[in-house]
Amino acid sequence: MILTTTPSIEGKAISEYYGIVIGEAVMGANVFKDLFASIRDIVGGRSGSYEEEFTKARQIAFNELRQEALGMGANAVIGIDLDYQVVGDTGSMLMVSISGTAVKVED
Repeated sequence: MILTTTPSIEGKAISEYYGIVIGEAVMGANVFKDLFASIRDIVGGRSGSYEEEFTKARQIAFNELRQEALGMGANAVIGIDLDYQVVGDTGSMLMVSISGTAVKVED
């Protein structure tokens, strides 16, 4: 499956548009990750635990997007947009939302 942020795929003709597909993932951070991230904020550096959560959430959302597109009969998703948001009462949840247009492309 081809996944791209562009509205078309160079060298490929789009033969069918199936519609919008969406993949979402909401991940919670635990108290230890929050504590270590706070320490990183003070002393500087990257927060590996949060980066791992971002990566996991993005992978889950892309997998959902891909599965929804495959279920429609698509072999590509164009115009992909990624959104990251912090949600929850205390802002302790990370949401990744990915959307695009499922299409069929010819070789």
